[in-house]
Amino acid sequence: MFNFKTLATAALLALPLTAGPAAADLSDILESGTVRIAVPESFAPFGALGASGEYEGYDVDVAKLIAEDLGVELELVPVTSNQRIPFLETDRVDLVIATMGANPERAKSIWFSSAYAPFFSGAFAASDKAIASVEDLAGMSVGLTGGTLEDLELTAMAPETTEIVRFGDNAATRAAFESGQVDVLVSGNTLAAAISEADADMDIETKFILKESPAFIGIKKGNLDLLFWTNTFILHKTLGGELDALSQKWLGQALPPLPSL
Repeated sequence: MFNFKTLATAALLALPLTAGPAAADLSDILESGTVRIAVPESFAPFGALGASGEYEGYDVDVAKLIAEDLGVELELVPVTSNQRIPFLETDRVDLVIATMGANPERAKSIWFSSAYAPFFSGAFAASDKAIASVEDLAGMSVGLTGGTLEDLELTAMAPETTEIVRFGDNAATRAAFESGQVDVLVSGNTLAAAISEADADMDIETKFILKESPAFIGIKKGNLDLLFWTNTFILHKTLGGELDALSQKWLGQALPPLPSL
């Protein structure tokens, strides 16, 4: 299984050794006194406009921690998914903290930090349900959104006696779980977090992880000092518990435990 903290440590040892010139590296940010960080425009609980009129969420709080540790002012730049890489490449932002997954295609354009967010697909249910693995779904009804990654993964793994109930969209899947139509919700952890945030009395917890899909911080190619600093920041905040506290606050779950040495 993917280990969030092992990756955070290993990434520090696997950084590029050469780099071309680039704008807004670490020294430029410190000299300007401001760091510009792209965050999700509308993707709660990672980033969205809150009731106060200010942007809030997991990614926003990580951005605030970065500015605090750098000792500079923070300029939040809300972005949509397709703006993340272009804004970085054209120097409109210094960092992208916006639930961005790393893949070989994106890595042709930008650099990625080590993982900072536990984004995953999993099984969620009430605390009194004894579920620790996919085998424990035997005889239970499971609600999910049809045609999604979760649908494909669970269909291939679930016991024959599992009743998989497919819904047309996440809103319908969520409503089915909240109303008790299904025993178990299988979805991304952000949907489960949204349920907890909307109703603090809702009994819902993570039972097992179906598929890991962590998020990474985007950095413009060439900004080697900023990449080193960001990875050190992530490792420091992981070991110190700050990222775990933010995960509990916004996603309703802890980060994976630190591996034994």
